[in-house]
Amino acid sequence: MEKNPAEEALMLLRRRLCDPHAFFSLLPSSSDTNFSKLKFLISSSITEACNNSVLLLGPRGCSKTAVLEVVLRDLSVEYPDMISVIKLNGLLHSDDNCALKEIARQLCVEHQLSFSKMASFDDNTQFVISMLRECGLAHKTIVIVLDEFDIFAQGKQRLLYSLLDAMQSVTSQAVVIGVSCRLDADQLLEKRVRSRLSQRKLLFCPPSKDELERLLEFLLSLPVNSSLPQSYVVEFNKELRKILADKKFNDTMNTLLSSDSTVDQIMRFLFLSVSTMDMKTGILSIENFKRAVVRINRQPKLEYLKDCSVLELYILVCMKRLEVKEQNSYNFNSVIKEYKAIHDSFQTPDYYARNVCLRALEHLIQCELVCFMDNRGYNQSNEFRPVKLLISPYELQLGLKENQSCPVSLNVSIVFAVLISN
Repeated sequence: MEKNPAEEALMLLRRRLCDPHAFFSLLPSSSDTNFSKLKFLISSSITEACNNSVLLLGPRGCSKTAVLEVVLRDLSVEYPDMISVIKLNGLLHSDDNCALKEIARQLCVEHQLSFSKMASFDDNTQFVISMLRECGLAHKTIVIVLDEFDIFAQGKQRLLYSLLDAMQSVTSQAVVIGVSCRLDADQLLEKRVRSRLSQRKLLFCPPSKDELERLLEFLLSLPVNSSLPQSYVVEFNKELRKILADKKFNDTMNTLLSSDSTVDQIMRFLFLSVSTMDMKTGILSIENFKRAVVRINRQPKLEYLKDCSVLELYILVCMKRLEVKEQNSYNFNSVIKEYKAIHDSFQTPDYYARNVCLRALEHLIQCELVCFMDNRGYNQSNEFRPVKLLISPYELQLGLKENQSCPVSLNVSIVFAVLISN
């Protein structure tokens, strides 16, 4: 039985998008990229037997750690048995004694030595210094990665001083790499520590529009030299280029990136997009990307609002109207009065008994669209306890529009309330 080329293409694209290093391996190499600069810095330490230090700075989600992992993986292949990696995280090892003990433990595991949990800070310091010297004599580079570097820069900074001071020796061979989302991380250092740290800093930023366009084309294009039929590959890539140039697609991407522009978010978005590809045609469409944005930007509160009963919608609108009237504290009784006012104004047939309304309010509390103001009145009846809305006016308006059973009077009422508030 002949294999469907669409299935093979889908497997290829999914495999590529699941590769955490695809972003860097597919883009053309350049000496100006942070990837190339970091790789050159560490490789020069290995080949020239020198000490280095560098800070990787940038907002969270800008692939600082991902770039570092790719560099270390490549260098481990290029220089087997010449590199030893020690990883610490400021969230876990912020205490100097704990951090130095962890470095000693990882070094012992790496070199098959026995580790003493009872060793003091000074003992561990001497052990690390001696290991740096021994590795230097053996032409082996120790790479120490300090994630959340700014946390290590708090307090007395004994760990940083001990490491950087030990690297001043010509017999040691090490690289200290600090990773931080704080751009001023080096300014947190004491003078004695900063003087021993090189001023090398690599700044990471979210991908620009041009970089993103290149990234999408690299990630989603099918390779010409694959086992796929040539005609199918040409058609697939041709349609992809049309999509990337389409204004609707650009609007979809802007919607996605307005909330989260990290590489992880982009890769997840692309994976969801290709997963909904029509297997009969085997070609991507703009609808695939639109559906992926909706799935990524799912809003649970709006999902609840779509399924709310007419009475529950009335209660939510009444609470919003009370807030617009600057009634900061209100309870079920206040909501019922506002509900009666709407009913009298629009002469709607939707009027429910008081006990039914109370059950509807309690259901909204269970759905976390409404909550009690505080826990002090838990002995009181729910009728008298102050409540508040947990949804914004925009979410309420959108929920009313998408709820098929919503009466016209409610939409008019909420629009009127919003206009008053503006």
